[in-house]
Amino acid sequence: MDSLSPSFEQKTPRKRKLRALAVSVLWLSLMTTAALAGRAEDALGDVTARIDAGDFKQANAAIDRELAQADLTAESRAALEFQRERIRRIRLDFPITEPEAKAKLRELIPDMTDEEFAGWKASNQLEHMVIDGVPYYFSRSVSNLFRVSPQATARRATPATRNDGPMELANAYHDEALAQARASGKSSVAPRRVRVTQSIIVNADAVPAGEVVRAWIPFPRAIAGQQENIELISSVPAKHVTAPESTLQRTVYMELPAVKAAPTKFSVTYELTIFGQVHQIDPARVVPAGHSAELAPYLEERPPHIVFSDDIRAFSKKVVGDEKNPYRIAQKLYSAVDSIPWGGAREYSTISNISHYALHSDHADCGQQTLLLMTLLRLNGIPTRWQSGMVYSDGKYDNLHDWGFMYLAPYGWVPMDVTTGQFKGASDPGVEWFYLGGLDAYRIAFNDDYGTDLVPRKQHFRSETVDSQRGEVEWQGGNLYFDQWDYQFEAKVLPLETAAR
Repeated sequence: MDSLSPSFEQKTPRKRKLRALAVSVLWLSLMTTAALAGRAEDALGDVTARIDAGDFKQANAAIDRELAQADLTAESRAALEFQRERIRRIRLDFPITEPEAKAKLRELIPDMTDEEFAGWKASNQLEHMVIDGVPYYFSRSVSNLFRVSPQATARRATPATRNDGPMELANAYHDEALAQARASGKSSVAPRRVRVTQSIIVNADAVPAGEVVRAWIPFPRAIAGQQENIELISSVPAKHVTAPESTLQRTVYMELPAVKAAPTKFSVTYELTIFGQVHQIDPARVVPAGHSAELAPYLEERPPHIVFSDDIRAFSKKVVGDEKNPYRIAQKLYSAVDSIPWGGAREYSTISNISHYALHSDHADCGQQTLLLMTLLRLNGIPTRWQSGMVYSDGKYDNLHDWGFMYLAPYGWVPMDVTTGQFKGASDPGVEWFYLGGLDAYRIAFNDDYGTDLVPRKQHFRSETVDSQRGEVEWQGGNLYFDQWDYQFEAKVLPLETAAR
């Protein structure tokens, strides 16, 4: 424009000042918000670290200070309140005093010396946590000791008994699945049809009479070639909401009013066909997966449980060495994680970084080993994802179980179960490495991710913040933790002819 009207010339400086003021206010608001968020994040990090270190008194004091802040966001408030809940849960996991731990061990090793006890304590083979200066022992520390310490096992007055699953040793099922895969060239083989009833029983008077108890029982998704033909037969109560097929932690949701002096029971009965998985992998054909947009989420860090820390990097370098072939890298990392002894686990919600815990502990359970392996594989450019649910048997054995999948080009996604592990010494490589690229049909997958929302979403803290296998329960007054209810799982394998696809 060559000329401006007088009125425009007079208003322009004012408009410019107002615009500049608005920008300044916006900038100041953003900076203030960022500063508040940064302070809240720092405070949460400090509280988390104090709890991990067993400094509960100082952690509680810090939580009190932060919760008193008027400008605290709802998200930050909830995160701090959960840290207080985490303290409570840790105390439930670590209830045993040192004199009690010694007494329990002396029942099994009558002539145990104080020096032996001190050694197992110092190595943390006898898992404990020093809370505000006083050592407390994990509820399963004594039984775990005899899984992780050959010296302690040799000192027992009576041999230890274990309730290990039938698939933890090579057996006829593995031969059946391998034979079918080799004969047919298919990866989905040796199916089983199974009927399942899973229940939640809430303790009597855990909820005031008349209040509505809300329950979520895990339920499988249909996965082509893995689990199919899912039929929901019945539920108690009959009214229920089944989460959509797309829900990565799928459940059946139900409600019942609490009755005075009586337990509240929910159950779901269903059938499905489950297939074994055998992917016959030729290492010479395996090439790097690359970094496509589709695979990118499965290569990334995912705090708090998948983090490429200095310790993770150092461990990976030591194990992998100069190997470049993705499958050979996977074999090395799988073997290294498999060598960590299995041990009964703390509740996952009490652990701030599960893969870090598995790396530095003397033992780890299935989910802890799986998250560690997932972290290591992602660090080495091999995409990974989570899967978990329940394992069952032809007999009475069943258990919670976690495993995963890795992406190997050109084969695509193939399963891995590092906890069932490697069958060392097998003359047939297909048997030795069955669970690095294969799965049995004696497992139901409920979850294709970890730490995701349930449908409908819970209003209060989850009891299990990572996995979903036992279920969840709450009422309007809050979450019901695992000490307030129990679960039951019953699986019956049906005649094989009913498992036809």
